[in-house]
Order: sequence, then C-alpha cells, then structure tokens
Amino acid sequence: MNYMRRLKAQRLDHTIGEEMDLGGGFCVICGAGPPLVHDRMCEKCLRKRITVVKLSDTVQHFRCYRCGLVEVQGRWIEIPDDDLWEELIQRSLEVHKEAEQFSFSLAPQRIDDRNTRLHLQVDAIVHGLQFTENHSLLARMSNGVCLTCTRRAGNYFEATVQLRSAGRRLEEHELTEMRASLDEMLSGMNPDPMFFVTSEGTVQGGYDLVVGSKSMARTWGRHLINRWGGHLKETKSVVGRKDGIDLTRLTLLYRRPAFDVGDVIRFRQTLWRVGSWSSDGALIHKVERAERIGVSWRDLEKSVVISRQRDHTVVDLLRFDTSAGEFLNPRNWKMETIRLPYAHQGEMTLRLADIEGDWLALPQMAVDIPKEEEE
Repeated sequence: MNYMRRLKAQRLDHTIGEEMDLGGGFCVICGAGPPLVHDRMCEKCLRKRITVVKLSDTVQHFRCYRCGLVEVQGRWIEIPDDDLWEELIQRSLEVHKEAEQFSFSLAPQRIDDRNTRLHLQVDAIVHGLQFTENHSLLARMSNGVCLTCTRRAGNYFEATVQLRSAGRRLEEHELTEMRASLDEMLSGMNPDPMFFVTSEGTVQGGYDLVVGSKSMARTWGRHLINRWGGHLKETKSVVGRKDGIDLTRLTLLYRRPAFDVGDVIRFRQTLWRVGSWSSDGALIHKVERAERIGVSWRDLEKSVVISRQRDHTVVDLLRFDTSAGEFLNPRNWKMETIRLPYAHQGEMTLRLADIEGDWLALPQMAVDIPKEEEE
C-alpha cells in the first residue's frame, strides 16, 4: 500500500515538472521547442502549411485568326509574346495575402502552335521566412475573330470621306500624299478597333474612302485642313434606330485648294504668293512689295494659279547690284539680267518663276528654305 502511494506521488511530481517545461513555449503541431515563427508553429511546420501562390493548371487566350490581334481584358490589341505570357500569369495567379517582396521569373516552353508551357519561379518573404517555389501552367491559344475583322467582313462603315479639289482635277501625287497622311495620322494615335478602312478607290473627280469611325473621319479632315488648307463640308444621313437613338452615317467632303503654299497666283489682277493657311482661308504675300493679307476661301476661288512652286527654278547669281542681277538662263545658257525682288538681302541664289514665258524673281519665303537648313 505504501508502495502504491509513493508511485503515485512520483508520477504526480513528474507531470508537474513537464507542465512547467511546456510553459516555456512549444510548437502546437509537432511539440518542438523554441524558436517559434508564427502562430506558435516552428519553421518546419509553417513551411509545410504555406503556399506562396496558387496557379491554375491551364489558362486560355484568344487570337484573331485574320489579323493576329490578341484579346486582353476585353480589348483586341497587338502584344508581344513575352508581355502576353506575363498577362496570362497575372490573370490566373493568386498570391498569399501575407507575402512581401514578391517577384517571379518566367521561362516559356513552346509545345506547338497552340500550346505553350510556362515555367514559373516565385520568390517572396512570408512571416520573415524566404520562400522559393516552382510552378508551371499550360497557355492554350484558341482562334477568335476581333471586332474590327468582324465588321470589315460585314462591310460595316460609319463615314465616307471624299477627296476633291476646287476647280481642277487632283493629280496622282496629291492623292498619294493625302492617302499617306491617313496612315501617318493613325500611327501616331492610340489604337482603336473602329479605325479601319472598309473600302477605297478612285472616282470621277477625286478619291473616296469608306471608314469605320466618324471620329476618325473628322480627325483626318482636320489634319488635311492643317496641312493643305481647303474646307470641309459635313452631311449626315439617318440609317436606322437603336435603343431609341438615331443611327447616322457621315459624308465628309474635303476640297483641296487649286494652289499650294509657295505657289504664285493672280488675285485681283495682281501677283501674290501663298504664304500659309489660316482657319478660314490663306495668308498671301504680294510679289511686288512687302504686303500681305488674309483672304477667305470663297474669295480665293476667283484666283488663278500662275506658277506652281515645284515648277520654280533656282539659279545662281553671277553678279548683282542693288536692283538687278545677272544669271545664266537654263533654257539657252545665255547671260540675262533680271530685276531683284524687294526682299533681296545679298543672297547668291535666286528663285525664278516662269510667268507667261518671262522670268520673274520671287522674294524668299519660309517655305523656300529646306528643312535641313532650318534645323
């Protein structure tokens, strides 16, 4: 009996001693002693229970089989493959909410034309511990059709731009440079799926383009005005209704002036040179003396082009005085004398215009200076 009492007392003393030792801290999972990292867990148990990222096995994306654009967040855009892989990773990646200093590296492995395996290495700090994980997912491409190609295939359009000239037929090089200005304008703008040309071609008296956006047509019209002058005329037609709103199509008529900057024109029985365009007309300079005026497009319709700038001839003066200079006539290579323009400042070159068979010296304007010299 005494023996049993002593045994119980020893067991009780041993239990009390253990409780005193456990009071110093232990891992609630495995019972290991300090150090403990987080929520009374040791580093080994914490690492087993934390995953820095969760990643789906497969992610799908759509590429337009007509033009190659990729759908990203509801928009069809042109995107390099490296940027596309990162977009797909971020689309399917779920990061631990306690992760800090998160970073990842990506290595694509192409399987075939439609499938690419993306290998991902993730680095982050969670609860003070450095974690490194390796994951992979399959990027699968499917064919689609973007909004632009869908509408092009259906001959969709919102506006027609008509290129014409006032009082003459547009020349081939003028049509070419105006058409090129549209591509130049679009290249400097943010991409828009509606900025496309449905059809285009030469018509009687000019050139017509059928485009997918009214705003694109209006922007190009302003661009044409700023570069070549002229005026615009807009007309609208109602083609239907949707959700109680009229659906309209725009016809934009652009008339390019019969003359260009630098040309010599006869206006009110006097010779002038076109200096620059204004909002509602042009600024013209008199050839005889230092005088310039602004003229509306309506008044300029009465003018006549006497000499185009591209037909002018630049000659070297052999000698000159205050009022006249001598040069070799390029027609017959004979010495001739010509009256100098009022603005001559001693330059050794002279711009000549053929006015009804006679040479006329022109005062220098900003348009005559090559861009290389301006720079």
